[in-house]
Amino acid sequence: MKIATYTLAANDSVPNNPDCPLIVYAQAVPIGGADAAVAFEELFAANGWPPAWRNGVLPFHHFHSTAHEVLGIYSGEVTVCFGGEGGPEVTVGPGDVIVVPAGVGHKRIASQGQLGIVGAYPQGHDPDLCEADASLCASHRQRVRQVSKPQLDPVCGAQGGLIEHWQGRQS
Repeated sequence: MKIATYTLAANDSVPNNPDCPLIVYAQAVPIGGADAAVAFEELFAANGWPPAWRNGVLPFHHFHSTAHEVLGIYSGEVTVCFGGEGGPEVTVGPGDVIVVPAGVGHKRIASQGQLGIVGAYPQGHDPDLCEADASLCASHRQRVRQVSKPQLDPVCGAQGGLIEHWQGRQS
């Protein structure tokens, strides 16, 4: 499994989360079986991130100011822009996982095939849905700072992943 991280600075309309980098796990979960989503759901649940939905990525810049999010891609391919307009574009496919820190903007740019994604949030965290908005960015940024670091990484558990890359973040 290969891991890439992206540190995204705040901008005028999206708070992002400079303390917690976006984490992309390439080929984190083997894809197979009649229902490929189940492997993601079981892995996330075992690590304290109960599965919340199966769907895709919204086609507009949005973020969650009250919860971190994990996305497990079980079919198709998707290109997502992170951090707001002009942010990095990342393409992921089956078996890949993305940990999106609270406050980090994300928007589907393109997809191919039948896109299937499992989404989850840390146990006890309820996500909101915020759109990029300069007039609300300061209040969103304040809420993002209050979101605690999860005890476990949704892929790696107690070792590695966000446990390693989010070290300076308060719990």
